[in-house]
Amino acid sequence: MGLLNQIATLPLAPVRGVVWVVERAVEAAEEHYYDPEPVEQELVVLEQRLLAGEIDEAEFDRREDELLDRLEEIRAHFQPDPDSDIR
Repeated sequence: MGLLNQIATLPLAPVRGVVWVVERAVEAAEEHYYDPEPVEQELVVLEQRLLAGEIDEAEFDRREDELLDRLEEIRAHFQPDPDSDIR
């Protein structure tokens, strides 16, 4: 039955290929989006700019809050959903 199924669905092969490529692209984009390393590096650079006098305390606080919120979002993404039924 598997061979007949493959033959019958052969016209859909290009669609399955496109779906596979789109799924891989989404996975790569999510991997990049949820990578904490660039955000952590930006926090280091931000502190260096403050210490060098390139930005004032208000700008530092505003940008630091944004970056810390982003890190919190990243960490929350990797936390298991407490409302899920998976145990």
